[in-house]
Amino acid sequence: MHLLAQTAVITLAIVNARVWTGDARRPWADAVAVEGNRITAVGSSAEVRKLAGAQTRVIDARGAMLVPGFIDAHVHFTDGGFALQSVKLRDAKTKAEFIQRIGAFAKTVPAGTWITNGDWDHENWGGELPTRQWIDSVTPNNPVWINRLDGHMSLANTAALAAAKVTAAVKDVDGGTIVRDASGEPTGIFKDNAMGIVGSAVPPDSPEMIDRALRAAMRYVNEQGVTAVHNMGTWGELAAFERAHAAGDLTTRIYAAVPIGSWKRLADTVKARGFGDDWVRIGGLKGFVDGSIGSHTAAMLEPFTDAPNDRGLMVSAESDLYQWASAADKAGLQLLIHAIGDRAIRVQLDIFERVAKENGPRDRRFRIEHAQHVAPADIARFGALGVIPSMQPYHAIDDGRWVEKVIGPERAKGTYAFRSLLDTKAPLAFGSDWFVAPPTPLMGIYGAVTRRTLDEKRPGGWVPEQKITVEEALRAYTAGAAYAGFAEQNRGVIKKGMLADLTMIDRDLTTIPPETIRDAKVIRTIVDGKVVFEVTDGR
Repeated sequence: MHLLAQTAVITLAIVNARVWTGDARRPWADAVAVEGNRITAVGSSAEVRKLAGAQTRVIDARGAMLVPGFIDAHVHFTDGGFALQSVKLRDAKTKAEFIQRIGAFAKTVPAGTWITNGDWDHENWGGELPTRQWIDSVTPNNPVWINRLDGHMSLANTAALAAAKVTAAVKDVDGGTIVRDASGEPTGIFKDNAMGIVGSAVPPDSPEMIDRALRAAMRYVNEQGVTAVHNMGTWGELAAFERAHAAGDLTTRIYAAVPIGSWKRLADTVKARGFGDDWVRIGGLKGFVDGSIGSHTAAMLEPFTDAPNDRGLMVSAESDLYQWASAADKAGLQLLIHAIGDRAIRVQLDIFERVAKENGPRDRRFRIEHAQHVAPADIARFGALGVIPSMQPYHAIDDGRWVEKVIGPERAKGTYAFRSLLDTKAPLAFGSDWFVAPPTPLMGIYGAVTRRTLDEKRPGGWVPEQKITVEEALRAYTAGAAYAGFAEQNRGVIKKGMLADLTMIDRDLTTIPPETIRDAKVIRTIVDGKVVFEVTDGR
């Protein structure tokens, strides 16, 4: 317990809590004191109560768990905010329900309005891909451009194709797929790089609508205990984050990555004004090696089990990936590269190893986003190279329902290999990939600890040897994610001097049966020393 000078003004005191600090020197405590936006004491309830004054808000946690604020290391933040306000298709179980929901939503928007987002999952109705003919009759007045939940495949209706001037003569593109019927006509499904053919016709969102989506996104993640996110986004989103920051409206800290092709612009921006502050940080570049397993566009070393002539695709050329990585690394920028298939991961690890050797030692913190299907021979390379596996455990319990039919049981053993990667001393960071999956760290922890698939068909866990402990999962959502964003000096653990970003949970996750973690609830979220969410039952 650190004693404070008599002049200190404690603005917030939390007592009678099960405080998991994440600090190896003092893993547990039962009270925390906050002065302004910083933690100023961690200790016993009696000690912290003595520090409280007339102006101190004292919160009696009544035995609830207090952890460092959750950091979601991989989101598409404003996309998630827009999705909250669009048609909901993720849990549409049948073709009929898929069509009905789109038709019902179309009746709520003006004619001519584009219907976007959606997050549909064709595995819900057996794997048949939707076509434009499914929805044309229920959307006669609205172009439709709705994405599969992984964001690597989208469906256009005929009105959207017309708006994009797409006909049967449209040419195929490298790194993408246009699905066609027997006569060569586009069915409406476009994958990865081909999505730009239609996507470029969608009217851009106004700054006002982006700001509205950002506010919705912040409210939603704060309710889930999330205090900071790493956004895989655009310069337009960065501008929105900076507008909100200037107005004092941020309730979520944001590490804002921008597209890797714009590395020179980012290097110039950092040189001109630095990496930002504790609210909005820049310096990260997002790139893509491949697509996704669910869209059959992940780059694999061997063909898909259910498509023997298909090994997926490379979204970016290997030569481009190397040139971008080399130049960006020389400029002192961080690389956050999407790689899902085992071939994609190997290619990117090779590039990281080469660039580090050529450019010399520095604190670069290379990241592979998703790192889903790692070849056994490549697992140890993460730890050896210090590459951060930035992973999303909800995907494991979602994809685990069906992915073995795509890659087979043997390759599945290296899928979402949390345990094996941690055992190599790889600096694991967790996130959600929202909008692709819900930004709910408690469900992510449940997934990492139990690996019980969402369909409840694997109560002992899917690939159970890859389970990790509750504390390891907590660390990946806190200190691990902080390290992945160069923020470990200010957040990720509860100790004196750190930013007062805290999450309160209604039960101690380390003492309850693992299968009940999904029943736990966030009851309070504190960002910068201020309560930004709390339940209303007075607890």
